[in-house]
Amino acid sequence: MDFNALVAQLSVAYSKLTKAQKIIVSATVAGIIAFLVFLVIYTSSGSMKSDYKVLFENLSPADSAKVIEQLEKDNIPYKIPRDNVIEIPKNLVYKERMTIASLGIAQDSGVGFELFNEQEFGATRFDQDVKFLRALEGELARTIDSLAPIERSSINLALPKESLFVSKEVAPSASVMVKLVEDRHLSAKQIRGIKNLVAASVPKLSVENVNLVNNEGESLGDSDDYAQMSELSVMQQKYKHTEERKKEQKIVAVLSPFIGGKDRVVATVTVEYDFSQESYTSESFDPESVVRSEQSNEEKRTGFAPKKVGGVPGAVSNIGPVEGLKSQQNTEKYEKTNATTNYEISKKVSQSKGEFAIVKRITAAVVVDGKYRAIKDEEGNPTDEKEYVPLDESQLQAITSLVNQSIGIDEARGDMVSVRNFQFEASKNSINSNSVPQKVQKFVDLYLSPFAEVFKYIFVLLIIFVAYKKVIAPFAERMLEISKEEEIFEKPVLNIEDDEEEDLVEKVHAMRKKVEDQLGIGKGFSEDDLKHEVLLEKLKNMTEERPDEIASLLQVLIEEENSAYESPKQAKES
Repeated sequence: MDFNALVAQLSVAYSKLTKAQKIIVSATVAGIIAFLVFLVIYTSSGSMKSDYKVLFENLSPADSAKVIEQLEKDNIPYKIPRDNVIEIPKNLVYKERMTIASLGIAQDSGVGFELFNEQEFGATRFDQDVKFLRALEGELARTIDSLAPIERSSINLALPKESLFVSKEVAPSASVMVKLVEDRHLSAKQIRGIKNLVAASVPKLSVENVNLVNNEGESLGDSDDYAQMSELSVMQQKYKHTEERKKEQKIVAVLSPFIGGKDRVVATVTVEYDFSQESYTSESFDPESVVRSEQSNEEKRTGFAPKKVGGVPGAVSNIGPVEGLKSQQNTEKYEKTNATTNYEISKKVSQSKGEFAIVKRITAAVVVDGKYRAIKDEEGNPTDEKEYVPLDESQLQAITSLVNQSIGIDEARGDMVSVRNFQFEASKNSINSNSVPQKVQKFVDLYLSPFAEVFKYIFVLLIIFVAYKKVIAPFAERMLEISKEEEIFEKPVLNIEDDEEEDLVEKVHAMRKKVEDQLGIGKGFSEDDLKHEVLLEKLKNMTEERPDEIASLLQVLIEEENSAYESPKQAKES
């Protein structure tokens, strides 16, 4: 495609347009170019904005000043979209981080166990203990800083030396200072969580010895018992409210089909709970005895040795036992049995905990609307007007029974249900509302409201269509009429042949070029001079061809000019 030829064709087409058409085309092209430039600038600004990435955040003011000073020294553009956040072009983020880190700028406020990455020769036990304490404090601070509500934290641990004597031992303690994110606060659960985290990280450290304060010096978590009670109270009230709403919804769901809609039933339920929880421990014994152990011992001895004869020293005692005596016979027999049996009684120990909430009493108040029937005229035909008809006693009793069964009413517990029948004013107005505005409102709510989003776009298109018909189209037609008038007005007043169909403008341009070529006139030649010369040449030819008619025309012109200078009387006589 020849670009030069295309430009030449467009130039020729543009030169043939009228002045008004040229204005319209120029304005349109300028508007399109301006819109494209706007899109390019907008997208480029958005891309430039997305080309920036966070370099550092949550820095102290001193570290932020050092980082900015280094960026200005390196001629790197930066932005500060919000407090403690510095952004630079994303293709320079990692390089600049390493550069700033090598200079020791914007270091973390705490150090961890990386202190032990390098071994120091000649370090004493005291140095190692101090490094361990710093590392432990830094690691705990980093862990707490990772929590969402906390911006920065600082931890100091007091770890006493171990003693061989129990009476002289001192429990370790810890103090934690936290700086919270703006518009954030710590709940009682979060405070207990931080204390438990610190206590679990240090040996022999109890939760009671961990003190937590915020950046304003206010102690956090001192009233743990009160906070726990408050949380428990809130939880109890929430449970009570939830259960009451459930029972109210049950009543409305049961009665609404019978009454005629949810807007014609009002139910309020109050439940009294006993939130005191009791723990029970019970022991039960089995009356059936069970043998646990049994032990049996048995001894048996038969006969005995002869008795030894003794007495006063003398012949008999010296001689010894005499053979053949009855006392020398073996007649002893000994038996012994011992049995021990141990019995065990089986025992069962059970522990139970009471419910979170025990219902003490339920009271419910239910208000229902009545019925409505059409009012009949004198002839007995129903009209559009409605009248209220209250419910009878049997219907109220049926409603009360339904309510009792739906929410579990126990009369022995002291539960009460009250059902009343009243005329609802809103229902009365809705039933008797047959006016045209209300019917229109119902029609709109039923058929048009679901298509509200579609109507928005239709409305915008309608506005654009009306603007086109009432503003743009008439303006374009007017501009075309003006262009046509200019064309008619700019046509040269030349009496050329009637059957000549050549464009007058092109003929003028051709005559102009021909005259310039013949006379050697440059670009400074004026079109008005050309027209004047053409008219003179045309008049000269006409004078030579029809001298009589020209003479008559001149005579008429002279007479009209003389009559203009005559007095009215002379003009009347003449």
